[in-house]
Formats: sequence, structure tokens, C-alpha cells
Amino acid sequence: MIRKAKISDAEQIQSLIHFWAKQGKVLDRSLNYIYQTIKDFWVYEDKGKIVGCCALGVVGWKNLGEIKSLVILKRFQNKGIGITLVKKCIKEAHSLGIKGIFALTFVPKFFQKLGFKKTSRKKLPHKIWSECMNCVYFPDCKEEAVILKL
Repeated sequence: MIRKAKISDAEQIQSLIHFWAKQGKVLDRSLNYIYQTIKDFWVYEDKGKIVGCCALGVVGWKNLGEIKSLVILKRFQNKGIGITLVKKCIKEAHSLGIKGIFALTFVPKFFQKLGFKKTSRKKLPHKIWSECMNCVYFPDCKEEAVILKL
């Protein structure tokens, strides 16, 4: 079942993100960060356990949103959960009047299946670089930028 995250989900979300961050696949998030941005998160729940999550962050200017922290528990991958979560973020972005959504990803083909196009990171707002400084790959980013115009 997909739904908006609740405060009570924060520790499970953080644990899931932390697992993939240790693998070098996403930027790690502190529990405090998750609590502060809990309204940005969508979760996929199976039998009371969070098995996937994704957040839509709003970049205040340029009418952009960012897909963040898209992670799925290993044994639940390749079941369409990631696609479902991203589609929820896209729908939410439409309702907020956001004109485009971007993501920094190691798997651009996943996003391209949903209509995202590769773009240069240099075309994205400089505000995103504040989070990049916390990444293990900074300043030699290994992720690719993708964008979807709405």
C-alpha cells in the first residue's frame, strides 16, 4: 500500500535510506532531516513494514521539484514499487503547480522509462549543490541528472 509518510515511519525510513547510503547509492539522511521533511515522503508499506520510500522536495524558485531518497528494500525490487512511488511524486508535483522534476541518480534508465530526459547538472539550480557537499562522491559526482517537464 502506498501512502504519505507519518511521523511514526521516520525511523524505518531512515534505516532503509541508511542501508543504501552505506552501499554508496543514495545520500544518507539523518533522523532529524527525515522528521523535518516527513511531509515530503511517500512510503510503500507491506504488512506493516516500510519497504520503499521516495520524497518530493520543492526547490522554491524556478518551479522545480526534486525526487530524493528513492529506495526500495532489496527483496521488493523489480516489482514496480519504485515506479509507483515516483508516479505519486509526479502527481503531487502537478497539484502543487511545479513545472519540472529532476533527480540525481545512478540509474537514469529507470527515470527515462517514466519520461525523464538526461540533462546537465550545470542546468540545475545551484541550491542543489548544498546537499551535494554531504555526498561521499563530492566533488566528483558519479550520478547523472534527469529532468521531467510537467
